[in-house]
Amino acid sequence: MSHYVSAEEAVSVIKSNDRVFIHGSAATPVFLTNKLLDRYTELRQVELVSISTLGDIDFGNVKYKDSFYINSLFVSTNTRAAVNSIQGEYLPVFLSEIPRLFRENYLPLDVAIIHVSPPDAHGFCSLGTSVDIARAAVEVSKTIIAQVNPNMPRVHGGGFVHISKISKMVWVEDALPEVNYRNEVTPETEEIGKIIAAMIDDGATLQMGIGTIPDLVLRNLSHHKNLGIHTEMFSDGVLPLIKSGVINNSMKKIRKGRIVAGFMIGTKKLYDFLDDNPMINALDISYVNDTSVIRQNPKATSINSAIEIDLTGQVCADSIGMYQYSGIGGQMDFIRGASLSPNGKPIIALPSITAKGISRIVPNLKPGAGVVTTRGHIHWVVTEFGAVNLFGKNLEQRAFELIKLAHPNHREELEKAAYKRFRT
Repeated sequence: MSHYVSAEEAVSVIKSNDRVFIHGSAATPVFLTNKLLDRYTELRQVELVSISTLGDIDFGNVKYKDSFYINSLFVSTNTRAAVNSIQGEYLPVFLSEIPRLFRENYLPLDVAIIHVSPPDAHGFCSLGTSVDIARAAVEVSKTIIAQVNPNMPRVHGGGFVHISKISKMVWVEDALPEVNYRNEVTPETEEIGKIIAAMIDDGATLQMGIGTIPDLVLRNLSHHKNLGIHTEMFSDGVLPLIKSGVINNSMKKIRKGRIVAGFMIGTKKLYDFLDDNPMINALDISYVNDTSVIRQNPKATSINSAIEIDLTGQVCADSIGMYQYSGIGGQMDFIRGASLSPNGKPIIALPSITAKGISRIVPNLKPGAGVVTTRGHIHWVVTEFGAVNLFGKNLEQRAFELIKLAHPNHREELEKAAYKRFRT
């Protein structure tokens, strides 16, 4: 049976050359992770594995270079420096397949550091805001260390862990990391939100990627009816629509009446809403992001973002050239699932230019850029200048459709590139 110990005692079980899973997103165990990093003078070549992590953790500090190696499954702000240096690397993988890496011993785990709610009367803690890949990590890790926090919501679904499975428990009363996408709104993203909202049918089942645009889409859905949610993640944007009854999950085929998600990131208002709410099913990401599951819901509509897209429809969403910025995540899982759903709509949305005025629609992707959504999978593309459907169009037709979505300052050079490629 587990008992509460000091953070120092808890992380003392980690040895050099161990592979350690770090719980991710809003469930990042910031306190325990920093206590582990404090042992950098004692440890060598400890491999840290995670998807996106939040909070004040300096993974890229050069003093850790011999002690900790970041093997990232999805790069975030606090791991980006390490991953783009000799202190780490990125492992490209669909989010839906990460549990296989753990369960089938591609990445056997020695230790999992998780962030959970306090145990209930039956001894079960909840993985809270992040069940996703953590469910598999808990199943296979030899040792489990838990940061137990009364601020972590008890979320229904597949994220319950009995204290008998936990080796060390540390009581921490920290606020969860918060993200408020409303702080990042621009006129361009506002217009994109309106365009996409107009494309969504009543009765659709929605998947929203991470960021401002999905949140802005939700703000424009107040007059829709009978929407459902089956998504890898969601944020505060769903709350007013649930309260008004726009989102009621009544038309879904999979877990009708329930919101299905792998993880949730937002503000305290969202975390309070999640606590002990039977509407929420937080589940293993190998199920949530399974294309064969996604496609069963009617009018599955996926909304994802991109860094750049070339004139043939290749979408780079994870890197800026060779610089690893984020990861593949679940974009392809849902692009494919939505495209196979009855009347589904897979959507890639991006502002036409960067903050520096550089076109995001380009003749060719930057050297070394990763292709997340292939030109064989792409359907709808949206910028602030409109929406086009590339499905069924040849390469030349795609080029001229995408040029319509480009910023006027860049259309002439894109037209010249297209004519050179296709008409000379």
